Amino acid sequence: MSGLLVAEESGKRRWMYPLVRKGTYYKWRNLLSYVYLIFFFTGPFLRIDGQPLLMLNFVDRQFVLLGQVFWPQDIFLFMLASLVFLVCIVLFTIAFGRIFCGWICPQTIFMEMVFRKIEIWIEGDANKRKKLDAGPWTKEKIIKKTVKHQLFIVVSFLIANTFLAYIIGSQGLIRIITEPINKHWVGFFSIWVFTIVFYLVYSQVRELVCTLICPYGRLQSVLIDQHTLVVAYNDVRGEPRGKLERVPNLLNPKGDCVDCGLCVAVCPTGIDIRKGTQIDCINCTVCIDACDEVMDKIHKPRKLIGFFSENMIRRGEKPSFNTRMMAYTAVITVLLGVLSYFVLSRSDMDITVMRSAGMLYQQQPGGYISNIYNAEIINKTDKSRTIAIRADDPSIQIKYIQAPGTIASGGAVKAVFFILVPESKIHAAKTDIHLQLISGQRVIQTVNTAFIGPIND
Repeated sequence: MSGLLVAEESGKRRWMYPLVRKGTYYKWRNLLSYVYLIFFFTGPFLRIDGQPLLMLNFVDRQFVLLGQVFWPQDIFLFMLASLVFLVCIVLFTIAFGRIFCGWICPQTIFMEMVFRKIEIWIEGDANKRKKLDAGPWTKEKIIKKTVKHQLFIVVSFLIANTFLAYIIGSQGLIRIITEPINKHWVGFFSIWVFTIVFYLVYSQVRELVCTLICPYGRLQSVLIDQHTLVVAYNDVRGEPRGKLERVPNLLNPKGDCVDCGLCVAVCPTGIDIRKGTQIDCINCTVCIDACDEVMDKIHKPRKLIGFFSENMIRRGEKPSFNTRMMAYTAVITVLLGVLSYFVLSRSDMDITVMRSAGMLYQQQPGGYISNIYNAEIINKTDKSRTIAIRADDPSIQIKYIQAPGTIASGGAVKAVFFILVPESKIHAAKTDIHLQLISGQRVIQTVNTAFIGPIND
């Protein structure tokens, strides 16, 4: 189906010139897009406790979410969060189809609410744009095309800078902008690569991202069923379609669809919603607005096209929270609970302590028994820390062979040390020892380890 939609019979690319109808859904999408765009362009510059709201620095392997810094050592949290996200997508698609694509997806928001508006402002509505593209290269056409593509490049440049800020941080972006280019060749080159990519996507590729490139549309066809709410045409009410008649034919009554074709004319992917659910439909709801407008004019009930499930159209059933959706909801609840537990219990620093393998205890002067240990300490904060290790029992001593010292932000150090326990406190072959990781005067973390010693009667 997709191939038929993007190509003419001659094999040439079929360009889309969707009409704009500003109905109820369009106004809500418009409002949502403003919120999204404000958040997108300000996100890298918003900070919580000095940290960005969101940063995904793959270069330095530093990730920040809502002011919380995550390092590669927290990769299991990202894996768990990704799993939760995927399950949420599955459940959402089962319930509401591909509405994410039409309402929240950055590709749709930038294409329809930014670049398309620029195009309409300069070149006019769909019919004028189509006529302009088909016409010869006059002075007017050259000026309009030049201005449009210059603005496209400017907007793409702004998006590229913001996108890069989400990767390297707003401070890194400001350094690239304010400092000499020869200090930031990679960053400068990256900005222009992103600019070119965004420009090509929104000026040339366009809806092909949704209909051919994005795998989510294919995933949708596997997940939706007769209970899924999607943008659909009520053919039971609308068929047989035909032009509006002044005198109704009682022997062969027609449906409510007057076959105006407006639902096809407004579709950004060029589908005919009356042919049923299609993987190219992004559930953007523009066809609902267009059809509602026509129904109002001919004094028919709205929602000939609307959010329907197959069972709602065929059987008149109401949407239901079925067993499959309940199962996915239960899975999401469990995963969110586990993820929340790990995030909330996550400490600023991690320490792993292991007794040296193959080493027995040693007798030490002063009535002490010693074991040798290795420790690895990871600093998960954005600041360097000077740390030390001590036992919670003041009678137990720590003697360093290799002290941990200062750990850089996101860094890790190893320590080697003896634990010396008074022989009088050892009453079993293994004794639990509680070690504290100290930064300044604050106890960061407490860990347990086993101490091997002689059995004293």
